Order: sequence, then C-alpha cells, then structure tokens
Amino acid sequence: MHVPVQVDYGIRALVDLAEHAGHGPVHAADIAKRQGIPEPFLARVLLTLNRQGLVASQRGPQGGHGLAREPASITMGMVMDCLGGMPVLVTCMDDLSNCGISANCTQREVWGVVEEAMRKILDATTIADLVERVRAADRGLALVG
Repeated sequence: MHVPVQVDYGIRALVDLAEHAGHGPVHAADIAKRQGIPEPFLARVLLTLNRQGLVASQRGPQGGHGLAREPASITMGMVMDCLGGMPVLVTCMDDLSNCGISANCTQREVWGVVEEAMRKILDATTIADLVERVRAADRGLALVG
C-alpha cells in the first residue's frame, strides 16, 4: 500500500499540534521545521484539515494552528479520508472491468479482507495514540499493538 504524502504530512502535523496543545496557536513554519515538511505543501494540507474541521486556524501575527478536536477523537482513517481517501491495493477492487477474470478470481476476496483489516486499524488508531507512541519512544520504550 502506498500512503499518499499529503496523508503522511497531515498525520505528522496533527501529532505535532497535539504535542504542542495548550501553548497557544502553532505556526506552520515551526511544524514544517520540526517535521521536515515543505512549508508551502504543509500550508495546503493544513487548509484542507481546517476545512474538514480537524484543525482550527487563526490568521494574523498572533495566529497559527491548533487541533479543532480532541486528539483521541481524530483517527488515522479520518485523516486518510480528508486527504485523499483509502488507497486501493489492486485496481480491480474498485472497478471490476480492470480485470478480465474477476468473476473467477481467487485473490479478490483476500485483498478485500486485507483492505478491511487496514481500515479497522486506521480507524482504531488515534492522534492521541500516536502522541503516546512518540512519548514512549522519547522515553526509550516500545509500544506493541
């Protein structure tokens, strides 16, 4: 599975915002620097996340960005949906006309199960979970699961 770069950047930005919550609005330039994201691209991602209600943005010299919701209520699946949708593992999953043997294909059901499992994991993993993983890694711990 290929995760679109805007999804990767969006999740990293949301984790960064969650880590800096309670300290006032966070400037996009600071997120970009900490996360290694090109600032113009990050600006577009943040705008989309703002329009989707995941990020609250303020303009002006005292402006910046913050989470519009609690980190525990934002899932990776939500971010995936906001920034590009769930990638399809094989093209026939979306369009049966892409495969001449789809009616007899023994793989299609397996790929469907794999996609469903990925979706469940993404929908069960929150920004709060990822922040905890960052904090555990900073403490030298590994979280399983």
